[in-house]
Amino acid sequence: MTITSQALSFDRAAASYAANRPSYPSELLDAVEELTGFPLKGARVADVGAGTGLATMLLQARGANVIAVEPGPGMATQFRISLPGVPLVIGDGNNLPLASSSIDVLTYAQSWHWTDQRKSTPEALRVLRTGGALALWWNNSDSRVPWVADQDARLRRLFGADDSPHDPTARFRGLPPELHFVQRQVPWTRSVPLDMHLANLASYSDFLVLGKEATNAYMAKERDFLTEVFPDRMVKERYVVSLAVATC
Repeated sequence: MTITSQALSFDRAAASYAANRPSYPSELLDAVEELTGFPLKGARVADVGAGTGLATMLLQARGANVIAVEPGPGMATQFRISLPGVPLVIGDGNNLPLASSSIDVLTYAQSWHWTDQRKSTPEALRVLRTGGALALWWNNSDSRVPWVADQDARLRRLFGADDSPHDPTARFRGLPPELHFVQRQVPWTRSVPLDMHLANLASYSDFLVLGKEATNAYMAKERDFLTEVFPDRMVKERYVVSLAVATC
């Protein structure tokens, strides 16, 4: 694929992405191990679209032998600051710089949707060993929570998106039909200062493309909305991680 300007927009906000983006709960990796049928400890794992290393860090802590693949030079630079001891190669899911049959688990944390599945699917099958697994996941705000639903509605209006509640299973639609995916939903929560919540929002690709002036104007209004909901300025963010695992 040709990496889109929207995908590469993250490069401009790599430091903010590393500082403010949510990570993932330990229960997510528990689910990955359950669905793959083997432990991550000692497994050869390639984290594709690794960004600043949020998922890579958890995989390494679980004991996996991780190599990261990242297309953006800005994100890669931030990754090396955060995880200087983890191997990192520049590349993307459509042309993986990895040897055939060399990987036990191939992970895409928030990144599979940036690939061209006509290329990334055969590439995944090429690099995975027999019995290996492809694990895809996305953090989604839990729109069952009223304040989250209200914020999502404001975001949809801003970006002219379809005015329907966010469906956390939407990422599962259109997965490669030649692979049998097992799906799992993993809810979790984090509490962060209001400024951190807003900085996280500002690191979304839509805002990075929108531009600084319009983003700042939106965030000023959003600050007023959320101060009413969270007068102590500590935002309780609610997420559901959508996980899909296929063994090969």
